[in-house]
Amino acid sequence: MTTLTAAQALSSTSGTSGPAALTGRSEYEAALRRLREASQAYYGDGDSAMDDASYDRLRLALLAWETEHPAEVAPGSPTALVADGAAPAGDVAHTTRLLSLDNVFDAEGLVAWGASVERRLGRAPAGGFTVEPKIDGAAVAARYRGGRLVRIVTRGDGSQGEDISHVIGQIDGLPERLAGEATVEVRGEVAFTQEQFEVANAVRVAHGAPVFANPRNGTAGTLRAKDRPYRLRMTFWAYGAVELEGVPFLPAGATQAEALAAVAAAGVRTTAAAGAGLHIVDDLAGAQQAVDAMAAMRAELPVGIDGVVIKLSDTAEQEAIGSGTRFPYWAIAVKLPAVERQTVLEDVVWEVGRTGVLAPTAVLAPVEIDGSTVTRATLHNPADIRRRDLHIGDTVTVYKAGDIIPRVQAAVALLRPAGAKPVPLPEACPRCGGEINTAQERWRCAKGTSCALPALIEYAAGREMLDIDGLGKTYVAALVDSGDVTDVADLFTLTLEQLTAASGSSRRAAKLAEQIEAAKARPLSRVFCALGVLGTGRSMSRRIARHFVTMEAIRRADAAEMQDVEGIGPEKAPVIVEQVAALAPVIDKLIAAGVTLHEPETSATASAGGPLDGKVVVVTGKMAGPLEGFGRTEMNALIEKAGGRAGSGVSARTSVLVCAPSASGKPSSKAVKAAELGVEVLTPEAFAELVADYLP
Repeated sequence: MTTLTAAQALSSTSGTSGPAALTGRSEYEAALRRLREASQAYYGDGDSAMDDASYDRLRLALLAWETEHPAEVAPGSPTALVADGAAPAGDVAHTTRLLSLDNVFDAEGLVAWGASVERRLGRAPAGGFTVEPKIDGAAVAARYRGGRLVRIVTRGDGSQGEDISHVIGQIDGLPERLAGEATVEVRGEVAFTQEQFEVANAVRVAHGAPVFANPRNGTAGTLRAKDRPYRLRMTFWAYGAVELEGVPFLPAGATQAEALAAVAAAGVRTTAAAGAGLHIVDDLAGAQQAVDAMAAMRAELPVGIDGVVIKLSDTAEQEAIGSGTRFPYWAIAVKLPAVERQTVLEDVVWEVGRTGVLAPTAVLAPVEIDGSTVTRATLHNPADIRRRDLHIGDTVTVYKAGDIIPRVQAAVALLRPAGAKPVPLPEACPRCGGEINTAQERWRCAKGTSCALPALIEYAAGREMLDIDGLGKTYVAALVDSGDVTDVADLFTLTLEQLTAASGSSRRAAKLAEQIEAAKARPLSRVFCALGVLGTGRSMSRRIARHFVTMEAIRRADAAEMQDVEGIGPEKAPVIVEQVAALAPVIDKLIAAGVTLHEPETSATASAGGPLDGKVVVVTGKMAGPLEGFGRTEMNALIEKAGGRAGSGVSARTSVLVCAPSASGKPSSKAVKAAELGVEVLTPEAFAELVADYLP
């Protein structure tokens, strides 16, 4: 197979605004070759050297050229074939044709599809539409006879596919036996959930195999593999059913939603259980709203989706409209912006966090992902870099969804440049040049927090900790460089002369002195957080402070007592106890400086019977009204004071979502999720009224 360099793969397919125009027959034929090679690689071993977005743009460019030059379309053009004609056909005939879906990429495309539906039907659809997530996996047909799973077949060329029954027993959601004795064929997508994908790559590394570039390619390769010494779990989501051998299964005249309900009742997982739900709407305006809602919650779903599928709900209307050679006319896939792209790993830079942890960051050739330009991505730790076999100059798969920080998933080994060398790991601390502690996967400077002292002091002075207004990076650096500040406690013994020297102004020094004096009265939870204890952050510091009330009690606690704090387990407890003991000199200096090391009355006593008693509350957006200026720390403290518990993400355990309207007017992903789960949603003003007695 001919491979492409990263530059070639991205040259005409890297944008998102539309396909790159083909200017002549030679470009058309070259594009055909590239499309065939990418398709054959994907349907062969799942190892495609082209990401999904680039593939879509290339295909659109070909379709545009063929539309403009119908007389010059190449015989057997893949654009008119199921799976672009690249999937192995196999020798198992499908019960009825198993087709692909046509795609649109925006609201205008959906409207155009709706117009085509009306033309074919001769009227507007009367039965409405169903909207369901488009799982980014591999289509299969699974046949049950007498309630027993007897065969699984790939889509192949749509008329016949490969028998992959060897994977029976390793696909969640596709049980080997149904609840009853049904005889039916269920059709759907097999994919790795994100959790399964991480486990799969860990298993492959343990067996000396390369990691998968992405879940979709990994699924395709895993379904066809027969000789691996390990088995990887995948998951199935049904999107339809076909009756076999005249045995009735579906209710007479069943709609799409009723068909999936029957499949689910038999014990097979359907797309309705993928986290985004199955929506039934009257018209395409409602369908577009459902598309927007699913797109908003995309980052929170357990499995990747690359689009949203809209179908005519009524089966009689589906039959009246019919299907083409490649796709049904009664269904359409609205593709979502790519959350996964390929680009070049240009470098890896190392930074030292406030606790001394060495953090690697990938420097990338700019690439458009999910509506933003990405130039950097997380690499987690040195062990992760080696597991993913990353080399400088590699073409890498980068994943980003919603507000999630982009991450590098894997290198595309086929595109590795000659002479590429593995990403070098640091031999000394990048900040101080000292020794590195490599005992754990996350490497640390042997000096710990003292190496990253400026970062720690700046963090401690932040609004949500000691809230020393005006003490920013420049002044902190000056105080550390002068030796006046060697730990957090030294902030409280600074003189006006020292502050003047650092800030260059006696007036600014006086204001800083006032802020530092005020910081002495901060509650224990904030002071404890400012210490930068490993394994604790703002939320955990509040829990520890509420539980022990005084710093002295925290210092006396052993690992068993520390585990009594919510969220602290047997692994974290001894680390926190050890850290607190190591900070004894700093804590002694805080006491001597007159810093408050006591937690005021909290939810443990003040909120008995409070309005949020026993409730989990999640906050999103910028607060307004009586809560204007409240940041995350203030809101979490207010929630806890009123008897509740602050949460981070909306789930079935969430009781209330405090949601400020967005500037765009579109619902946030948390608001969409809350609506799906029936969680109570309050505006900041309504929430302030609810907890009015607990406002400061």
